Amino acid sequence: MTSRTQNIVDVEVIGWQAQKSAGTRNAILESAIACIVEFGYAGATTTAISRKAGLSRGAMLHHFPSKLDIIRGAVEHLHNKRLKAFRRAMSRVAAPTEDRVALGVDAFFDHVRHPMFVAFFELSVAARTDPELAGILRPTQEAFEAEWYRTAKEVFPEWQGRDEQFDIALDLSRYVMEGLAVSSLTHRGSESDKRILKYLADKLHELRDA
Repeated sequence: MTSRTQNIVDVEVIGWQAQKSAGTRNAILESAIACIVEFGYAGATTTAISRKAGLSRGAMLHHFPSKLDIIRGAVEHLHNKRLKAFRRAMSRVAAPTEDRVALGVDAFFDHVRHPMFVAFFELSVAARTDPELAGILRPTQEAFEAEWYRTAKEVFPEWQGRDEQFDIALDLSRYVMEGLAVSSLTHRGSESDKRILKYLADKLHELRDA
């Protein structure tokens, strides 16, 4: 084998190993999020995460030396997935329609009912008494909120020049939606959810047209 051929083989092997390593890390992070949703933050142990990922605990700790390292990676991974999901949900209302407000309400409600929101909620509750977790979670949440605001401004250009009303509309939507999402963790969806969503859409119309 020539040195040039050997170099090509070495590069291919390194590339394959890097791809395999990235795939393993992704599986660990996905498993960590799934465990947080299923068992809560306290129950998302390294043993539970490695089992769900189909790895030995030692193999997992080779990629992430501690639970905190896994959670740090999972928070960043969750942040990116939530942003993609939010953009995808908002793309449903990007084109002009008869009632973009109502479509936006429905899209946002679907977003907060996704398991990713459950994972974020679990982490937020745990962070209240865990300074290390709070330090990990806070920057990503601030980044998500900034991107959420920017995306909403792009999707709803008809609010341009009405910043105060727009900010109130976003805050109102967020608090109502997240409240309904938290309620859905212990109560099944009901007609009351539909009434609240319709009432929210009506109030957003009033803000837009005021």
